[in-house]
Amino acid sequence: MTATLHPAEGSNIGVVYRLPARWNGKVLGIGGGGWAGNVTLMAASEGLKKGFATLQTDGGHAGTDVWNNSWVAQNPEAARDFSYRAVHEMTLAGKQLVASVYGRRPDRSYFQGCSTGGRMALMEAQRFPEDYDAISAGAPVYSLQVQTSAVLRNNTFAKPGAGFSAADLKLAQTAALKACDAEDGLTDGLIGDLGQCRWDPAEIQCAGAKTASCLAPAQVTALQTIYRGIRAPDGQWAMFPMSPGGEPGWSLFVGTEGKGTDATGGGGLLNLSPLLFGGREVNFAKLSPQTDIPQLRSSAFARMYEATDPDLSAFFGRGGKLILWHGENDPGPSPVGTTEYAKAVGAKAPRAEEQMRFFLLPGVEHCRGGPGADQVEWLDTLDSWANGGTAPDSVIGKKADGSLTRLHCASPAVARYKGNGSPDDPANWQCSNVRK
Repeated sequence: MTATLHPAEGSNIGVVYRLPARWNGKVLGIGGGGWAGNVTLMAASEGLKKGFATLQTDGGHAGTDVWNNSWVAQNPEAARDFSYRAVHEMTLAGKQLVASVYGRRPDRSYFQGCSTGGRMALMEAQRFPEDYDAISAGAPVYSLQVQTSAVLRNNTFAKPGAGFSAADLKLAQTAALKACDAEDGLTDGLIGDLGQCRWDPAEIQCAGAKTASCLAPAQVTALQTIYRGIRAPDGQWAMFPMSPGGEPGWSLFVGTEGKGTDATGGGGLLNLSPLLFGGREVNFAKLSPQTDIPQLRSSAFARMYEATDPDLSAFFGRGGKLILWHGENDPGPSPVGTTEYAKAVGAKAPRAEEQMRFFLLPGVEHCRGGPGADQVEWLDTLDSWANGGTAPDSVIGKKADGSLTRLHCASPAVARYKGNGSPDDPANWQCSNVRK
């Protein structure tokens, strides 16, 4: 069933509800990606196969171009819908429809999403804690720090001599893996314990002219900045750090070649300028962590869009379960940001220790991809936990082609190879060693 919801004048929230004949008694809300919702059958297919009634929305804007967000500044109601209202309204109407069709309210309600869908997931837990009983939020783009990071990364690589070829990125990765790969007990092309990685790219700086086997001084400086990150005056991140070991995958989201631009338009930040700077002209090639970013983060749009509130007491108080997860090779939103949010939730909400689990996935890029074991049965894990099972302290990750299987441990633990047996047998790994 398709419909359009109008909770306010100028609001047009497209929704799609798919109701299986063999219903399992539960509903599943599904998040979007980039600057778009997601109403595709593909996104709903897993839930439908498992008997869930699925709830989807276009986020209040019918476009499907994930990087075209010019409409946000042009339509205030659509911006509000996309920020927080669309998923909530989708959920309320969807539950009413389910009750009407099946003759009873759902037994349980789940939400899952990654990237923008991860932000939507956190927004639900923060603003509408009664909507869902259990939530999975992957690689959440939960603050505009993701967008400012994208622009500042582009600017870092755009400095004279700081651009990287694909071969240069591979060179950096090879050196980082040589230094840090074995810290988890196995040399397998993945840095499983980034907390122990102390690699400095100065180790491969050219002594003279640039060659294929070394990096120029400006490239080394750029990498050091990228790994270290950049802080704003208030101590928060203006540019999140990126992790060593995933360098060849950065170019999907970062202008590593040194032209100062990337395919995402700085995560869409450039089109948001009218909402963030009050008409002031901003030179994004010189975006200032000292002046521009504090104004941006304090804007009315940021207050509406960002899902940064760590107080999930209301959600946990009614028994809500939250799974947070993030790939450590993510070149978009940084796992550092999600790690800090998870720690903030733990400090703010007394029940977080029992009702939240956070997983960092070595070698996994943005939501999927990369050399790591990126396929995890998050929905099954969430369902088992919400149905009275034990909180998951580990999950199994696989590659879609079956070439890799790994144990993923709930943070702060890391998976360490025991030293014997097939690395693709999770029984040969153990969760240990608190991350630093």
